[in-house]
Amino acid sequence: MPKHPVPLPAEHIPPGTADWRTPDAQRWLAAAPARWAHPLWALLALAVSLVWDVAAAPVAPCTSAEPCGTDWPGLGTVVVLVPTLYWVWRQPRLALAGLAAVLTGLAVEDGFTAAFGQPSALTFLVAVAFTTTGLVHRLAVAGRQRSLALEAAGPVAQPLPAAARTFHRGRISFVLAVLSLAVAGFGFWQAQQVVHAYEERAAGATELSGRVTALDRGDEDADVLTVTADGLTHRFETAYPEDFPVGSRVDIVVDGDWAALVAEPYDVFGWELLVLGGSVAGLVFLVNGVAGRTRSERLRRGPLPVLHVLVREGHDDGRTWVFAADDPEGLRPILHFHSLYVSEDEDDEEDGRDAGDGPAAGVELDRLTEILRGGGPTPPLREAVLYGVPYAGAEVAFVSRDDADDAEVAVECSVTAVKPAVRGWVERGPQRRGRESPQRSVDEVATGMTLTAGPRVWRAHGFSRAVGLGLLLVQGGGTWAALDEGPSWTWLWLAVGLPWLVTAVSTALTWRITADRDGLWVTGAWRVRRVPWNVITSVRHSDDGVRVGRAKDSPVEISPTGWAWLERRLGREPGAERVAEEVRALLLRPELRPLEEAPVGQQGMPVGPPLVALTVLWGAAVLLLL
Repeated sequence: MPKHPVPLPAEHIPPGTADWRTPDAQRWLAAAPARWAHPLWALLALAVSLVWDVAAAPVAPCTSAEPCGTDWPGLGTVVVLVPTLYWVWRQPRLALAGLAAVLTGLAVEDGFTAAFGQPSALTFLVAVAFTTTGLVHRLAVAGRQRSLALEAAGPVAQPLPAAARTFHRGRISFVLAVLSLAVAGFGFWQAQQVVHAYEERAAGATELSGRVTALDRGDEDADVLTVTADGLTHRFETAYPEDFPVGSRVDIVVDGDWAALVAEPYDVFGWELLVLGGSVAGLVFLVNGVAGRTRSERLRRGPLPVLHVLVREGHDDGRTWVFAADDPEGLRPILHFHSLYVSEDEDDEEDGRDAGDGPAAGVELDRLTEILRGGGPTPPLREAVLYGVPYAGAEVAFVSRDDADDAEVAVECSVTAVKPAVRGWVERGPQRRGRESPQRSVDEVATGMTLTAGPRVWRAHGFSRAVGLGLLLVQGGGTWAALDEGPSWTWLWLAVGLPWLVTAVSTALTWRITADRDGLWVTGAWRVRRVPWNVITSVRHSDDGVRVGRAKDSPVEISPTGWAWLERRLGREPGAERVAEEVRALLLRPELRPLEEAPVGQQGMPVGPPLVALTVLWGAAVLLLL
């Protein structure tokens, strides 16, 4: 028998609030962007045309007249281009401005004819035109949805709840923007120091003309030019050996023991990369902070339209899904967004704290993390009042109760833009899980289980071991590749990735769950943990792992336990998913639990430590063989 939605007390529903009914909601959904305007197509067109254009564009040679130094205008164009690709997906208006800036930068740097006179460049222009058309279409659709939502809400307008008016956004984004831009500024300063040092030294140096007599590889695999000038031999590292063939003449500057190529005077590529990364991250965080703060301010500006709806938190992704008021079973979602609770404390309005400050933030983070990782029971459908005009890209707030036992209502504000719940090839939401991986009921699972006196043991199955062996090959090959180059910065990647690989390989090869009279023994990569039955709150298969929720402590999780996506594509039921269902049945049906306690031999043994020893031996063997 279906459960009724959690009701919202009548005093929290403003007088005259209109129900958002299915016919109006379907009209709103029908106004969603067309499939051709999906940002994925635009991103693919831009990416392919950019790769072709970069590969086909001629590279200007390094000469004494036009040396290869810094190119800050070109770097600035790239700094705008990279966030623009992100904005195409998230911020249509900003994407339009970014595309205009990129085209202007390309035209100013090389001239319009030179910049767009090649077939590859013309293809990029076509991709930009297609992207612009899609962005304009999405903005027009958002306006149409806004009109339909206002029509459904009617003339009633209400001020935002007091708690929502204290909700601020953007502080973390602004902090990250400042840090990222500071990193970019440091990189720019360091690059300019290199440039100034060269210019100062070259100003007092002697300029000579020499001949390239040899080109070979140095000790660090860098191309090295040998230049003879004025009877002396000089050696220079070069990033563009094709510009200096043997026998050609080059200009150099010499000051005692110091010498440099005029055409390629210095190398600031590393600092330019730092400037690029810091600037891109800083620009993205800054724009996100400004956009979030502006939208939240706009939401608090005056009375807002209100709609009576139903809401539910997504069990797999933590999103808030909105349903029509006459859809009590939650079958047809209308829109979705991520949201956070806001405090009803009036003092918050005085001190102006940002959302996410204070002890309540920790509780909210734990709740959101639990939902995102798939723990806990399925959230109920709740009656709610939606404040604001819903349309693609908008921000809203709503009032509801978490469950029927709560006396107080909760106020939540969106922290991501509203998105229509349209179907596509990557479908998300409440309906997707039911079709792709239907969860069997406890009664159905319990029917296939029989009472046993001895402990029940579930261990790594064939598919899980295959995943472990594949990761083990990656681990061995990656170690060989990193050590093959000798001591270098690539060892940093080895230090970062190797611990994760060892953990994943150990878990995939030998994970084990043993159920006995008093609880579970869960064997992961590094230890065996005891979880009594009376502290277990949930058992789920999520993200290719088995997760056991506990009442007070953090959940116990083992991952990976296979590859559920591929197992389903091969027509097999994911083995770890079946394990989670059977353990859940033991949790909810105590009469099915084993009658005996598990001996030490059945509790499992972690293989992470032995694998670490084998990894060290493998690394030593690689170093000895090289």
